[in-house]
Amino acid sequence: MTTKGIRGAITIDANTEESIKLGTLELFGTLLLENDIEDVSKISHVIFTLTKDLNAAFPAKFLREELNLDKLAMMCYNELDVDNSLKKCLRILVVLNCDEDFEPKFVYLKGASTLR
Repeated sequence: MTTKGIRGAITIDANTEESIKLGTLELFGTLLLENDIEDVSKISHVIFTLTKDLNAAFPAKFLREELNLDKLAMMCYNELDVDNSLKKCLRILVVLNCDEDFEPKFVYLKGASTLR
């Protein structure tokens, strides 16, 4: 068993709790689907970052409340504010306990597709 990280990002339409909730659930759900993760107990922890223009809600809150992942370690941080970087962007790093041959598929949605 090894540990690997799966990255992803999505742009959020507005700095509102509802927009952050929808974006968080879409990004996390797509990441699980694309990586065939059916057993969420294999997730070690999740790290979220948000650009400074997104501060209406903590993304981890929605995984805890909507998906009952209240035992999963999660943290939310501000993304480094670099000039001319993508705005209203939520990024995720899911750290997964998996087989060594697992190849993570990174997920970049909406405006964040320009990051890759």
